[in-house]
Amino acid sequence: MIPAAFEYHRPQSLQEALTLLAAKGEGAKALAGGHSLLPLMKFRLARPAALIDLGRIPELATIREADGAVRIGPMATHASLAASDLLRRRFLALSEAAGLIGDPQVRHRGTLGGSLAHADPAADYPAPILAFEADLRVVGPRGERTIRASDFFVDMLTTALRPEELIVEVRLPAPPPGSGSAYAKFPHPASRFAVAGVAAVITLEKGSVQRARIGVTGAAAKPSRATAAEAALTGGPATPERIAAAAAKAADGLECLGDLVASPEYRAHLVCVMARRALEAAVRRAGGGT
Repeated sequence: MIPAAFEYHRPQSLQEALTLLAAKGEGAKALAGGHSLLPLMKFRLARPAALIDLGRIPELATIREADGAVRIGPMATHASLAASDLLRRRFLALSEAAGLIGDPQVRHRGTLGGSLAHADPAADYPAPILAFEADLRVVGPRGERTIRASDFFVDMLTTALRPEELIVEVRLPAPPPGSGSAYAKFPHPASRFAVAGVAAVITLEKGSVQRARIGVTGAAAKPSRATAAEAALTGGPATPERIAAAAAKAADGLECLGDLVASPEYRAHLVCVMARRALEAAVRRAGGGT
């Protein structure tokens, strides 16, 4: 299929990109990796009047540490997140999720910001973004604001971003000492999207779980925290029995989707299985394991 006619712009700075988005109005779309937008355009399900390509703005592709947090630009690719020593040391669940996306071609082109802004319900990133309690810094004509990850995902393919805003940074606050994280998913056999994916961030003190954060993606119309599982695990020893009991609550409150790959009941089951795997790995890592 051939997309409808559109203007193509390749700004060299963030300010130029924002100016173009404001000038072109609602008909403009920011282009990151393009894996979601370009197929929609080819089928003419999306017909933007103008594309603003963010690929030539170097400051949007950085992964750096500053002020006690790790800050990731929206144009950082999946491959760069998977390979980052900084993320593997401190935010391993995010690095793991990046390394499980698609195939090498997808990972070398797709971006963190593009995935988050598209908000596909089966995307991998939302689970660790929620579990690490990230903040998203966005900029638009009305200025700059910060959106908490818990407020960012509104519904299927819908976020708290305004049409004229861009994600300019994802901020990951440092987990407390004694923390470990992990991501586990059941992938779609063709697309490798998450049929169910779970990220866990666990903080231990003398063998007791002081803090648990669990993000779930792929199962429902939007990603969410498994708060019942978090509460069940927090405040006691990280024994296999308590981990299993907490994981069994990971799907509580979810309105799981059903499709040709998995029924709602099977998706709920997969969430619990992936939660147990992620929790077991995060506990091992929090205790110094590998």
